[in-house]
Amino acid sequence: MRALVTGGAGFIGSHIGDALINAGHDVTVIDDLSRGRREQVNAGAAFVELDITGPGLAAAMAAAHPDVVFHQAAQIDVRESVRDPLHDAAVNVVGTVNVLRAALDAGARRVIFASSGGAIYGDTAVIPTPESHPCAPASPYGTAKLCAEAYGGTFSRQAGLEFVALRYANVYGPRQDPHGEAGVVAIFANHLIDRDAVVINGDGEQTRDYVHVDDVVRANLAAVGGPPGVYNIGTGIEADVNTIYRMLAAAAGVGDEARHGPAKPGEQRRSCLEVALAREQLGWAPVTTLDDGVRSTLDYFRTAR
Repeated sequence: MRALVTGGAGFIGSHIGDALINAGHDVTVIDDLSRGRREQVNAGAAFVELDITGPGLAAAMAAAHPDVVFHQAAQIDVRESVRDPLHDAAVNVVGTVNVLRAALDAGARRVIFASSGGAIYGDTAVIPTPESHPCAPASPYGTAKLCAEAYGGTFSRQAGLEFVALRYANVYGPRQDPHGEAGVVAIFANHLIDRDAVVINGDGEQTRDYVHVDDVVRANLAAVGGPPGVYNIGTGIEADVNTIYRMLAAAAGVGDEARHGPAKPGEQRRSCLEVALAREQLGWAPVTTLDDGVRSTLDYFRTAR
């Protein structure tokens, strides 16, 4: 299989590239290196430094001639989407349309899109939340992801391009950027390694569905052959922020309690995804326990120092 990974120098994309190469596939990575790191791109992949919103994408896609495109490139900062919704839409909506059009013109049969579970659903009445639940994004980021999904569906109906949207829960694991809009696992791990104080926003009882990057990679590979559609990719298990801190602190040998700061305005109280559809249609299920995943992530950041 010829595969192309946008955002393939980033956290999730670089792991997808590794898995594809390890499975014997021909891989091209496209990344503008605005957040990704060149050293994270597997040596066995062809690399093109390129912005997905630019006019050069069509030529790069045509040269790679992929069978499947894994579209991971995105503006990922929810707070940045609030500050600058035009930029967020330019990358996450217009950029995705550019990827879809280039993939179609290059002869790709399928695009697998990195979408978002919590950001698309917003606060929900059903926990764990299934794909059938109404979507009510609370941020421009979530709105852009939902819009991109709609464009994918249009390309599928209009031109026959197979489209799979994977709605990720809170992904964590090795290579996650511990700065900016990172997940609490990466942020807490780095503070604990440095023996810095950890500050939890609010009371820490807010919950998320934490899914390890290895499981997310397996979901992407499973989506290559499964039915097109929209799938939640999570664990179906809630974990609150206080629990995440206690697990990391114990693994790091730190006995200090976390401090608590002001809650983030408008932050979701609960977010957790129902994953039965992915299990049924893709033959996928998460296998990494939170305890194992948290420990391995802490070990990664400790070794990376």
